[in-house]
Amino acid sequence: MDITYNSPTKTSYDVVIIGGAMLGSSVAWFLTDSPDFQGSVLVVERDPSYEFASTSHTNSCIRQQFSTEVNIKVSQFGVDCIQNFREYMGGDTRIPDITLQSFGYLYLADTEAFAQTLQENQKLQSRLGAGTKYMSPDEILRDYPFYQLDDIIGANHNRVNEGYFDGNTMFDWWKRSARERGVEFLSNEVVSMAKNAAGTRVTSVTLKSGDVISCGTVVNASGPRAAVTARMLGIDIPVEPRKRFTFIFAAETPLNRDLPLTIDPSGIHVRTDGAYYMAGCKPDEDPAVAFDDFALDHDIWEDKVWPILATRIPQFEAIKLVNTWAGHYAYNTLDQNAIVGPHSEVENFIFVNGFSGHGFQQSPAMGRGVAEWITHGAYQTLDLSPFGYERVAKGEKFIEKAVI
Repeated sequence: MDITYNSPTKTSYDVVIIGGAMLGSSVAWFLTDSPDFQGSVLVVERDPSYEFASTSHTNSCIRQQFSTEVNIKVSQFGVDCIQNFREYMGGDTRIPDITLQSFGYLYLADTEAFAQTLQENQKLQSRLGAGTKYMSPDEILRDYPFYQLDDIIGANHNRVNEGYFDGNTMFDWWKRSARERGVEFLSNEVVSMAKNAAGTRVTSVTLKSGDVISCGTVVNASGPRAAVTARMLGIDIPVEPRKRFTFIFAAETPLNRDLPLTIDPSGIHVRTDGAYYMAGCKPDEDPAVAFDDFALDHDIWEDKVWPILATRIPQFEAIKLVNTWAGHYAYNTLDQNAIVGPHSEVENFIFVNGFSGHGFQQSPAMGRGVAEWITHGAYQTLDLSPFGYERVAKGEKFIEKAVI
C-alpha cells in the first residue's frame, strides 16, 4: 500500500479520530451537527482509498431482528436516518434520497430451542414497533414457495424497514459534509500516543510522518485494527480481524420474487442483489487473520455454499458464480457486540469498536451517541451504556442472541 503521508494543518485538535471509514466519519459528522460542539476535529486515515476497510466490503443491510432492546433501537434510528437522510443532513438539495429495499431477513429454525428463541425475539421486537412475524413452514411456503423446508420448524421475517440500503452514499456524504464544515481528513497513521503523568488522559498522538499532535479527546475508530490502536496506551480489547466471504451469483432460472436475506441453519446467508443473488459465510475454521489477508478460499463455494443453497432452494442447482471477495469483521471475541464509550481510566480515550459485522448498519446511532458523549459527557438520545468498556474489563458478556 503506497500512501503519501500528509502533515496536519495544526499542532492541536479538540478531537482526533483514528480511522476515517464509516464509523469514524459518522462520529466526525455528528460532532459538526451539534450546536453545542465548537471544537476542531482531525480524522487520521491510514488507507484513504479504503481499499482494505471493512466499509468497502460490506453487504450494506440493516435489520431490527435483534434480541436486545438497545440493538433494536440502534437499528430503528439507523432506519430513520436512511429514510430521512437529506433532512438529517440539513436539507442539502445536493444529497440524494436513499432507498431501503425491505425484502427483510428470514431466520430459519431447525430446532425447537431456536424456534422458541425466535418467538421470544419476535415478542420483544413487536413491542418495540418492529414488524417481525413468526411464521410456520406452511406460511413461509405460501409467501416463498421455492424453499425446501423439510427440516424447518419455523422462522422470523420482517419486511418493514429491513433490508438493503446504499450505505456508501451515506458514508460519502458524511465525509464530504464534515470536510465542508471544517473537519480535517488526513492521510497518515497514528503510531503512538502519550498520556499524562497520572495515566488518566491521552495528551498527544504521534503520526507516521513524525508529527506530534496535542489532543483533547481521542476516538478509536480503527475497525479490525482497534486492538492495535488501544495497545498504544497499554489497553487490551478483544477485537481481531476475522475473514468473511461474499459470493455474487446468477441463477439460470431466477426466482419470481425478491429473496429475503435468508439465514440458513448452516450459517450461510443469501439474498436478492439486483439481477443477481448474494451469499455469504464464514470459514469453517474461523481464526484471527492478518490485517492484509484477503485471500479467497476457492473450495468453500463448491464444497459448502453451493450445495447448501441448492438444497434449501432447488432452483439454485443451476447457478453461475459471477464475483467473490473476502472482507474482515472487526470481531469482538467477548460477546460479538460493540465496545462504545470512554475507557474506565483513560477518560478521554473513546471506543467505537468491535461491531462484529454490525458496524455499517449501526453507524448512524453510534456516531450520534459518541458525538453526544464527547460534547456533553453523557448520552442524550439513546443510552449506549450497555456497550461500555466496563463489561470488557470485567469479562462480563452482553448477550445478543441474533448474531450472524
